[in-house]
Amino acid sequence: MTVAAPSLLTQLRVAIRTRHYSPRTEEAYVQWVRRFIRFCGTRHPRELGSGDVTRFLSSLAVDAHVSASTQNQALAALVFLYRDVLNMPVGWLNALVRAKRPARVPVVFTRDEVRKLFARLRGGGAAALVVELLYGSGMRLQEALGLRVKDVDFGANQITVRGGKGDRDRHTMLPERLQAPLLRHLAEVRRQHEHDVAVGAGWVALPGALGLKYPNAGREWGWQWVFPAGRMYEDAETGQRRRHHMHETVVQRAFKEALRASRIAKAASCHTLRHSFATHLLEAGYDIRT
Repeated sequence: MTVAAPSLLTQLRVAIRTRHYSPRTEEAYVQWVRRFIRFCGTRHPRELGSGDVTRFLSSLAVDAHVSASTQNQALAALVFLYRDVLNMPVGWLNALVRAKRPARVPVVFTRDEVRKLFARLRGGGAAALVVELLYGSGMRLQEALGLRVKDVDFGANQITVRGGKGDRDRHTMLPERLQAPLLRHLAEVRRQHEHDVAVGAGWVALPGALGLKYPNAGREWGWQWVFPAGRMYEDAETGQRRRHHMHETVVQRAFKEALRASRIAKAASCHTLRHSFATHLLEAGYDIRT
């Protein structure tokens, strides 16, 4: 019996997961490889060369008006495809000139603007708490949403960020003024989790192969998301009824609404809170490199 070879995109996903790249990187690389193949008339990448890659990258800049960083991400996806999936020499790809990213000064809030922003967040629920935590801890949005209960140490006023940028773990501060709101929030999350368990649900996805090594860990309180989603889903592979963490767009929407209401005329995003955190620490005389 002949077993059909896996599709190219399936091979791509396997190679990415074998190297423990993040799910966001996986989806981005798959998207770029799919777009490249379609751009080249659905020809197999083995039949294509540097001219085809150059035309694709040029089209992204000229026709799609993508940024330099987006163009470089597309090139990185194609380098990964040829080097790690097709096992082909990539010297000709490495020779391609990468788009130069313009140097930009980050947007930073003043302390007064931060107060105005937070005043418009009151009553905003969990999303508002995430926004305040971004400024108080300097975390990136995905890092805050990916927090597990066990990562928050109230005794040490410390948060452990797992698998941050570059897949590195680190510690950051838990602001004292957010301890009480966060404890109240976690009490509500725990009640929700206990109800989920009572109805046969209460699972969360675990990193790596932990689910195989510890089959019941996905239901333990310590592994639950600090900011769970409002809806459950059924995992296709295990049949478990799980919750994912809150979606980033929920927080981004709350932030944009508060920014608009506070009439702060800056092109800011959730990431602006991270820049503001670092800037205000420097102004206060702290060494943010340690």
